[in-house]
Amino acid sequence: MILTTTAPVARRETQAFIDQQHQLLIDGQWMPAASGKTFEVTNPADGKTIAEVAEGDKADVDKAVAAARRAFETGPWPAMTASERGKLIWKLADLMEQHIEELAEIESLDNGKPKAVAAAADVPLAIDLFRYMAGWSTKIEGTTIPISVPYLEGAEFHSYTLREPVGVVGQIIPWNFPILMAAWKLGPALATGCTVVLKVAEETPLSALRLGHLIQEAGFPPGVVNIITGFGETAGAALSAHPDVDKIAFTGSTEVGKLIVKAAGDTNLKKVTLELGGKSPNIILPDADISAAISGAANAIFFNHGQCCCAGSRLFVHRSQYDQVVEGVAAEASKIKLGPGMHPDTNMGPMVSRIQQDRVCGYLDIGMQEGAKALVGGKRADSSGYFVEPTVLVDTHAEMKVIREEIFGPVVAAVPFDDIDEVIATANDTIYGLAAAVWTKDISHGHRIAKRLKAGTVWMNCYNVFDASLPFGGYKQSGWGREMGYEAISLYTQTKAVTLQIG
Repeated sequence: MILTTTAPVARRETQAFIDQQHQLLIDGQWMPAASGKTFEVTNPADGKTIAEVAEGDKADVDKAVAAARRAFETGPWPAMTASERGKLIWKLADLMEQHIEELAEIESLDNGKPKAVAAAADVPLAIDLFRYMAGWSTKIEGTTIPISVPYLEGAEFHSYTLREPVGVVGQIIPWNFPILMAAWKLGPALATGCTVVLKVAEETPLSALRLGHLIQEAGFPPGVVNIITGFGETAGAALSAHPDVDKIAFTGSTEVGKLIVKAAGDTNLKKVTLELGGKSPNIILPDADISAAISGAANAIFFNHGQCCCAGSRLFVHRSQYDQVVEGVAAEASKIKLGPGMHPDTNMGPMVSRIQQDRVCGYLDIGMQEGAKALVGGKRADSSGYFVEPTVLVDTHAEMKVIREEIFGPVVAAVPFDDIDEVIATANDTIYGLAAAVWTKDISHGHRIAKRLKAGTVWMNCYNVFDASLPFGGYKQSGWGREMGYEAISLYTQTKAVTLQIG
């Protein structure tokens, strides 16, 4: 069911922000792109232009990196105590909390997701991440090491390590969770004392720009956070290859991640962290709570319109429960109301762009040609927006593209299984390894299965559970490194060993 494309008008402060001139944040100042170019931002619910933003490119990236370098080396930022940095990050979180509704509306209009979801999940999770990382600012410690040097008999030493910020960090974020991804990237970088050039997705730049205003209001020194809007092929590529960037952190597709690794290696061997694609298996065992598993399987694939790198897009169900589960997930899909994110009754918004809608529908067409059947959905919705019907595919097999490749839309492929060893092998038979889930009442069995699944996150009797303290990232071609938790902090620092001879 698709709701009317008309939706409530945004709040006055939200509309005032969207209507303003959107520029680049460089060295504490808002400025146009060096080229003077701008590009349009559209509302994916109706395809209409809602704003124009500056189109940054290499010249702007150069300027932003230079500003970040000055801020890291000589500005007030490196002179701040860890406690002072933490207070600034916490203040930013407080300001975001004061503007939850506005930020949620910006996210809804720009990305298409329901405002209610953005207000309940995306923005609060971003706030919580900043507060969690603010606490880490004062807890980044080195160690003392009692060393023994066999070729200097009788000599005594005092040796210790320091954990120091990596330096200037380039960060590139995707369009599926714009403000949350900005927080995941900025939080640990700022907590450790790095400075940042943040390149935001061209499809969804607005919430990060609003965040830039709050960063200024919080009192961060100029150049600590620079925000570039522009395209991946120009601004993103320039940032990845920049010789004065010490680290690049990217979230997006595996294909682009490989290009970033090459660019980093060809210039200065900058450090790289990557959070990439997924084709996550969701395994329902015969002893599972079937009602909970059905609801969980629907959430696993239909949350955020399926535009999740960890979406449970491969559903494996024991043959004894297969029909009941698949019909249950299809029933859940049939209840979903498609519509503009700002409509209070919307359960699922549009794909982020016409390109993404075409990509998802292209996979659906290929799946049908290869023999798959849509139990529900299976096509684009009849609307001026970029909507795709929630889809459950059956009659699939292991070599189909809908099984092998990441679709990044509300499409789940259901597969029956008979043997647990068989399904674990099949679940692991993928180039990806971002997430997985298992549903069972036998907790010991569940833990044994979790140990065998090759994924960076394994959920048991739940799905899409995130917390700022939980590391998130992938095995295999799903990425390098982790977001969130102490592991993210460690990836924005480097270790220095110091040794003093004392006797």
